[in-house]
Amino acid sequence: MVETVIKGVSIEGVVTVVPSDIVTFEDDASRLNINTSQAKRIKDSIGLSERRVIKKGITALDLGEKACKELIKGLKNNADDIGFLIFVTQTPDHSQPCNAAILQSRLGFDSSVGSMDINLGCSGYIYGLFTAASMAKSLDRDILLVVGDTLSTIVNPLDRSTAILFGDAASATLLSNKDGEQMFFDMSTDGSGYESIIVPAGGARMPQTEFTSKENKDDDGNIRSPNDLKMIGGDVFNFAVRTEPIAVKKLLDYSKILETDIDFFFFHQANKYILRTIARRLNLPKDKVPDSIITKYGNQSSASIPCVINESLQANKSSLVLLSGFGVGLSWASMICRLELKYCPSPITWDQNNE
Repeated sequence: MVETVIKGVSIEGVVTVVPSDIVTFEDDASRLNINTSQAKRIKDSIGLSERRVIKKGITALDLGEKACKELIKGLKNNADDIGFLIFVTQTPDHSQPCNAAILQSRLGFDSSVGSMDINLGCSGYIYGLFTAASMAKSLDRDILLVVGDTLSTIVNPLDRSTAILFGDAASATLLSNKDGEQMFFDMSTDGSGYESIIVPAGGARMPQTEFTSKENKDDDGNIRSPNDLKMIGGDVFNFAVRTEPIAVKKLLDYSKILETDIDFFFFHQANKYILRTIARRLNLPKDKVPDSIITKYGNQSSASIPCVINESLQANKSSLVLLSGFGVGLSWASMICRLELKYCPSPITWDQNNE
């Protein structure tokens, strides 16, 4: 574990944008031939109801651009104060150049604004906040952090283990220097479990070919090709409920902050069963662990934590929060900070039909 504190940096605002198109759990269950009783058990346990998905031709970059423009407008900040742009995504427009470089141009930023992508998923918001906070401190400039994925585009619609889970979204967060603030971080990785969440083909190790496009059915009846996202759900569940309680306790010990002083625990919204298991093992009150995002929007990868912040917090209200993400890598990361956001609207729906 890497534990550290960054002083003198605050989060000024958060915006999350979700697409307007909705796929209901009933739609997914019908397509996958999941019988009524089994569908009810899955829906009740995991908390699925509907998810938001992009239209063809829309990408995480487009969602991120919408979120950035809304954030800058809402904060009434001078865009000239932004010194660096970070984009955390696993579904970039291109293998190169990075999304951040394209977005830097779309936002009309000066060429002095640096940009880079970070390839991470469900823990990516915390890793991104750590990187952004470090840059804000060293550069003495505002840092714009964008996180977002369109995982609905890389799952096989006939894969029961993934097709029912993922929704699309992107979030923008602005970090600024502010005296008196503290951010406590903890970050960890166990790369031995990398195959638990993986897209086997499409990189240098296994380029996409006609062969990698061929679909196969596994022993559980899931249909996918090597081009599709593969997730071993049991492995991911065991990883999450094993590592998260330990990580949260260690960060609380490191920060010397009492669990009872935390107003909200914002975990990655993987599914309700995982979140409730983690909360139970930590003996956390239910009202301190929001878990409605998976029901409304699906698993949004790196955008799920900022989305639940937008869903739960009001602007200009101070809250001491613990944020924690876990997933692909396998990786996990947590942070504690005080949020008194100047701009924090409810998740914004982008009507793709009017574009």
